[in-house]
Amino acid sequence: MMNDYKKNSLTLTGAVSMGTGVMIGAGIFALLGQVAELSGKLFPVAFVVGAVISAFSAYSYIKLSNAFPSAGGIGMYLKKEYGKTTFTAFAALLMTFSMIINESLVARTFGAYVMQLFDVGKNTFWVPVLGVALIVLAFVVNISGNKLIEKSSFTMAVLKIVGLAILAIGGLWASGLSFQETIPTSLPDKSVASFIGALALTILAYKGFTTITNSGDEIKKPHKNVGRAIIISIAICVALYYLVAISVASSLSIEEIIKARDYSLAEAARPAFGKYGVWVTVGVAIIATISGIIASIFAVSRMTAMLTEMKLIPHSHLGMSGRIQKHMLVYIAGLAILLTILFDLSRIASLGAIFYLVMDIGIHYGLLKNLRKKVDFKPAIVITAIALDTIVLTGFVLTKAKSDLTIILVSVGIMLVIYLGEKWFLSRQKESD
Repeated sequence: MMNDYKKNSLTLTGAVSMGTGVMIGAGIFALLGQVAELSGKLFPVAFVVGAVISAFSAYSYIKLSNAFPSAGGIGMYLKKEYGKTTFTAFAALLMTFSMIINESLVARTFGAYVMQLFDVGKNTFWVPVLGVALIVLAFVVNISGNKLIEKSSFTMAVLKIVGLAILAIGGLWASGLSFQETIPTSLPDKSVASFIGALALTILAYKGFTTITNSGDEIKKPHKNVGRAIIISIAICVALYYLVAISVASSLSIEEIIKARDYSLAEAARPAFGKYGVWVTVGVAIIATISGIIASIFAVSRMTAMLTEMKLIPHSHLGMSGRIQKHMLVYIAGLAILLTILFDLSRIASLGAIFYLVMDIGIHYGLLKNLRKKVDFKPAIVITAIALDTIVLTGFVLTKAKSDLTIILVSVGIMLVIYLGEKWFLSRQKESD
């Protein structure tokens, strides 16, 4: 069983592997079809715009990480910004739930792609069953220690980046599409609000960079390497996402992408490579989703353990022995399994996007309002990040309210429960102190 924290246990390469592991696992496999549904023919561009918005957001995290490197990551940043308040706990839990939601998103994606190897119905019960099995596997790997996590993350990151690049370039070559033709020249076929809504999902595809900040001082030379790892991870992912997106667009129509949105990369491989292309795509998807789950559970368990130590969230051993870290792994895996069983990919992604964007705005606002004297940053960049997040969140909520009002109401309901629950918990703590 690994210790709660091990300083200097992750290299720059390991941190980049962890960040890209989470991003690629959720980003291109789980979200490409949903992004195409909202943004239409411009869906490759949506991934590029999402990267730009994520880069503005990353600026705040890099500055905060340089000032306060911590294995608690975002939880610690929020406490520095707002103190031990209800909003600190609320925003930290939004991030926690967003990460756990991401795990269930990746788990169901794993199931959807594996089932492409078999002749079964689209809504087979094997998708959540396989997703649950993957979460259990990730839990086992996570209790094995940092060295195994870093080693597996690096190996899988290399395999999936190379694999996806080969599939994308091969698909473009097979379709006869030149790179000059990959820049969209036609007018958008979706509304502006719908395109902005798609950006919320592309941001979700890049939010894996926060996994790096959650590893904090476990990364060697954190003042330099946290920022470097974030920049490198986003750069790798935007290049790969755009390449894969234009390759899929060259093989399938928007209608075909939407129809196969849970496994669109596998479907796009059929025209270019036949069944062997599907097999390779599913193989890369399996590698990507496994590494994504492993990296995400690793990071969120660290964050929740830190929140417990800061007495911002309640904790019960429930009869378990050992360290808090071990308990958090059990709780996280259990909640991810529950979400994997209960929700489909579209609704899981919507919940994750809303929670993350609300938390993200809170991080930027806290930095701007409360830490100007303690952290060296340029206010204009942070203000831009707040504006972009607000526009994207508004567009996404308006778009989803028309197509799936239930998930918006569920999101608001969960946020109210979290906020009121934390307010009650912290007030009880003050009474007992």
